[in-house]
Amino acid sequence: MNKVSLTRRKFLLSTGIAATGLIVGCSVTRANEIGYSTVAGAFEPNSFIQITSDSEVIFYLPNNEMGQGILDGLTTLIAEELRVEPGAIDVRHAQRHEDYTNPEMGMQATGGSNAVRGQFLPLRQAAANAAAAVRNAAAQQLNVAADKIVLVNGMVDVDGKRYPYGQFASLAATLPVPENATLRSAEQFDQIGRERPRLDALAKSTGTALFGIDAEVDDLLRAVVVRSPVIGASLISFDATEARKQSGVVAVLEIRNGVAVVAESYWQARKAAALVDIQWSKTELSSWSSDTLYEKFVETLNDTSQKGLECCNEGEGGSLLENSAIVAVADYYAPYLAHATMEPMNCTVQIDGDRCAIYVGTQSVQVSAGAAVYYGDFDAGKVAMHPAFLGGGFGRRVIGDDVAEAVVIAKQTGRNIQVVWSREDDMTADFYRPAALVRMQAGVSEQGVIETWAVRRVGPNTMNYVLDEWVDALAPDFLNKRFVNWLSKFPHSLFNRFVADPSSGDGIYTDYDTANKAVYHVTQDPGLRTGFWRSVGNSSNAFFKESFIDELAHRVGMDEVQFRLANMQKNPRLKKATELAAAKANWGQPLPAGHFHGLATHSSFGSAVAQIAEVSIENNTIVVHRVTAAIDCGMVVNPGIVRDQVEGGIIYGLTAALYGEVTLRDGVVQETNFHTYPMLRMAQAPTVDVHIVDSQEHPEGVGEPGLPPIAPAVANAIFKATGQRLRTLPLKLS
Repeated sequence: MNKVSLTRRKFLLSTGIAATGLIVGCSVTRANEIGYSTVAGAFEPNSFIQITSDSEVIFYLPNNEMGQGILDGLTTLIAEELRVEPGAIDVRHAQRHEDYTNPEMGMQATGGSNAVRGQFLPLRQAAANAAAAVRNAAAQQLNVAADKIVLVNGMVDVDGKRYPYGQFASLAATLPVPENATLRSAEQFDQIGRERPRLDALAKSTGTALFGIDAEVDDLLRAVVVRSPVIGASLISFDATEARKQSGVVAVLEIRNGVAVVAESYWQARKAAALVDIQWSKTELSSWSSDTLYEKFVETLNDTSQKGLECCNEGEGGSLLENSAIVAVADYYAPYLAHATMEPMNCTVQIDGDRCAIYVGTQSVQVSAGAAVYYGDFDAGKVAMHPAFLGGGFGRRVIGDDVAEAVVIAKQTGRNIQVVWSREDDMTADFYRPAALVRMQAGVSEQGVIETWAVRRVGPNTMNYVLDEWVDALAPDFLNKRFVNWLSKFPHSLFNRFVADPSSGDGIYTDYDTANKAVYHVTQDPGLRTGFWRSVGNSSNAFFKESFIDELAHRVGMDEVQFRLANMQKNPRLKKATELAAAKANWGQPLPAGHFHGLATHSSFGSAVAQIAEVSIENNTIVVHRVTAAIDCGMVVNPGIVRDQVEGGIIYGLTAALYGEVTLRDGVVQETNFHTYPMLRMAQAPTVDVHIVDSQEHPEGVGEPGLPPIAPAVANAIFKATGQRLRTLPLKLS
């Protein structure tokens, strides 16, 4: 294999050593039998922890860091039980191994805001077992009773005399490791719950943090892929005569989803790619525009002969609507959205005969390695993974299509290849958040009790296109590819005809006490590729639900806070968050002239969030001045990270609420960069106050729950300011 040259940047890549001293990348493979990496002579009590004879503590991080703070959070769990400072731990991305499987996702992947909540007990137990093993080894080696030993800051303390952990590593490796060592109680915590700077802050603020796009290996060529402007179209023919004449161009070749131009530099490849003349097939999507799509959604929504697939049917369902004193009906719409991550999709592949090394920022080591096996025809045991920091994930980087492109090009050329997507590529070839048109119906008593809740939802599914890719990447190696390709189309039939996509009902019926509920989803899919988007179905369903709840409160004539509290008695977490947000925002107290409050609440990923947006209308423009948020996420590992994630979710969600919209013309996505898909700028960002409900309950999700309530909170404030009910995203005044 060509050696990675040892410039500083390349050295950081090849070793994974960041400026903080953290190791954020290591060789990973899809094959379980390869296991996790081993430091010679280290004590390995489990697959997460190693302690060397030099007293170095190594932690193999089972999830990928993409800005959400899990490197810090999970390291803190290890530090708490092992009795070391988090900053003294050498953190490495875990290799592919069944021990690192995400229990909620069923594979080794990061998503669903489940890293800390899923690992809170397992990682603490792993560290506690390791600490007990060190204590037992020290007791035997020093010939003292184990209860005379105190572990403190990576040292064994016996009557005031201290010995480093490494002194006992060799003996500990020969002794049985305890399996259920006693965990520290909340009263004993001195790491969990403590606010401090993030462990990765220095590397990220100094530019030494390693992201996938930073990968550099010797003899590296760059590749640009020309994809169909209409997603899903097939290549008929292409003429690369002019492209091949351009300086630096090494190859032009057909791959699974387009034409790849390989050159000595990115810009050479990009310029040559613009000269390739390609003929594409026509698809169903080619006949769609945003207007015709919406018209079809309306037609389907009104066609009650299409019942749809059941997301929820409790009590008497929606049959009692007309029995209520007040019956309300309203339709809402949310468009397709792009991910728009700061780091565009990219992957670097280093070839050595029948082996390859993959350098990539990924949400799933397993899927990425599987893509290399399936599309690159590499043996599973000959694929080495080098995960890096992700410059934003939001669900986009769990799919593996970037790896699939890179390995195919590398395999065909026999060269080291880096594929980099442009911003335009990212915007026009995304796996988008599905659009949805929803009819909300409710029956409410004169006293303000929601008696019946009924929802009819029309739009594409989230899972279909993701599972297409996952089936290929995760299929056992012994299966015939033709069979796997047939199998990958099964999700479309499953979620279109038999089972409601789980994200369709995300959060749209679960927050309030209503006994009679019915939610149905009718699949309407023009063929535009869809996938996970931050908070998944909750991102649009919260807008539908909380805007409608606000309408119900006004119909009844109740205060919006009191109406919600009266109908969420069985949801204590959301009730606490709502009460805290209202108190901190001084709900009901006078605001500056022309300013108005809007409220929204929502539970997702185990956490409950309430947000109050302070809004004014200036020159017919929506201005959000302040957002007061409260979250009940159970026990908090690092309060600073919780506040950061809620604030980040609000800003990301506010961008979508005010500007986010992917539109189609003849099947082609019209938004190509930030000039047509604008993001919230610093000068437009509101002051955000985040308050955390004090709780000793099990930790819950934090990365995504801050996003869903912001759009309806702003919409509800706009109603107070203008009398306009804005039922379509993005929010636009008439």
